[in-house]
Amino acid sequence: MSLPRTRTLPRHRPPTPPGEMLLEEYLRPTGLTQTALAARMGVPVRVVNAIVHGRRPITAATALKLGEALKTAPQFWLNGQRATDLWHAARRPARPSARTRTTG
Repeated sequence: MSLPRTRTLPRHRPPTPPGEMLLEEYLRPTGLTQTALAARMGVPVRVVNAIVHGRRPITAATALKLGEALKTAPQFWLNGQRATDLWHAARRPARPSARTRTTG
């Protein structure tokens, strides 16, 4: 019996950020404005705008509000953020730990 295959992060490009998915898959196709989405979510427009432009991550609270406003699962938004965060973290230079630093 084989184990089910799990999705892995793309290796050759970063995952699509959740803000880009929000804009390209939800706002543009439906004609929903950032202002209207912010009103549905009960947040300032600047919050939605910062998410769309990749300046603000999706938090659990934001995922719940997006899920309610767009009739999606909050996990969809959190998984997108997690994939983006992991991809970038894997490509950051490692910082030496306190134990491995030498003082000269």
